[in-house]
Amino acid sequence: MRRGNLETMLDARCLMLAPEIKNQVSRIQHLVAKKKTAAFALYEVLIGLTIFALGVLALGRAVENCLNASALSEEEDRVRQVLANRMAEIQATPGFPDAAKELKIDTGYGVVQLIQKSGPAELKEADGTQLDRINFVTLNARWTRSGIDQSRQIEFYVYR
Repeated sequence: MRRGNLETMLDARCLMLAPEIKNQVSRIQHLVAKKKTAAFALYEVLIGLTIFALGVLALGRAVENCLNASALSEEEDRVRQVLANRMAEIQATPGFPDAAKELKIDTGYGVVQLIQKSGPAELKEADGTQLDRINFVTLNARWTRSGIDQSRQIEFYVYR
C-alpha cells in the first residue's frame, strides 16, 4: 500500500467515525455538566445549615417570649382576682369596712400584700346636703416580679 492510499483510508475512516466521536464527546460533556450541578459544594451545605440553625434559634426565642407573656398574664389575672374577691367580701359584709387593714395572700406566683383603706366619702348633693353612710374604699395590691415592685389599685364606694 502506498502512503497516499493509507492516508485516504484513514481520512475516510475518520469521517465515518466523526459523528460517533461527536456523540461521545457531547455525552461526556453532558455528564460532566450534570455532575457539576447535581452535587453541592461544602460551602453550600454550611450556608444551608447556618440558615436552618438561625431559624431554629429564632423560633426558640419566639416560643420563650410566648411562655413568658403567658406567665405574666396569669400572674396579673390572679392579682385582679384577689382584688375582686376582697371587694366582694367588703361589699357583702354588714357594717362599715375597716378603716385600715393589711393582708398577705399567697397566689402561687409569690406573696401579694393587700392594703385596704376606707373612710367616709364626704359626698354632697347638688343642693349642698351631706350624704352619709357612704364609704370610699381603696384596695392596693403590691407584689414583686423579677425583683421589680408591682402594684394594682381599685377604688369603690360602699353604701350602708
